[in-house]
Amino acid sequence: MRIPNVLVLLALASPAIAAEVGQPAPEFTLTDLDGKVHRLSDHKGKIVVLEWFNPSCPFVANSHTKGSLVGTPGRFEKTGVVWLAINSSAPGKQGHGVESSRAAAKRWSLDYPILLDASGAIGKAYGATNTPHIFVIGKDGKLAYKGAVDNSPDGERASPQGGVLVDYVTAALDDLAAGRPVHTAETKAYGCSVKYAH
Repeated sequence: MRIPNVLVLLALASPAIAAEVGQPAPEFTLTDLDGKVHRLSDHKGKIVVLEWFNPSCPFVANSHTKGSLVGTPGRFEKTGVVWLAINSSAPGKQGHGVESSRAAAKRWSLDYPILLDASGAIGKAYGATNTPHIFVIGKDGKLAYKGAVDNSPDGERASPQGGVLVDYVTAALDDLAAGRPVHTAETKAYGCSVKYAH
């Protein structure tokens, strides 16, 4: 049976399905600010946190200066968790480039790799919509959490929804460390939109 050309075109135009909790996390190969190559598969058997990052986004700045990301990556890295930031800002867009990311890392004392995804391919594969947007991958290579850092959309921990601060990322990592299913596995990310090319 001949498939109408219009259906073929529609199928080709369909966007890729974003990473889902409970499914294998998409593999990637990206370079950091010094040109070193990083692959997700390099960290097989470890818990990995991916933090979508834009050095010019005020919500990212708040999270790293007043909010729930202050000290959090370092605290968990000491337990063997791998923490990687990913900058998917396209050329000509807010937050793009090595130098702006390097300056932010110095300003906020970030000592973990910032990976460059200027094409936006990896951000779209994961369904990253905001900065910050967090994805936690379990030791089994499956996505265990995706969403906001916490429930305070100002990024400052000052205005938690419901009046009680919930640090979703810390809770997810604590659950994984204890061998428990992640209690809250998905939330809606807040912050700046990821500055994709289109």
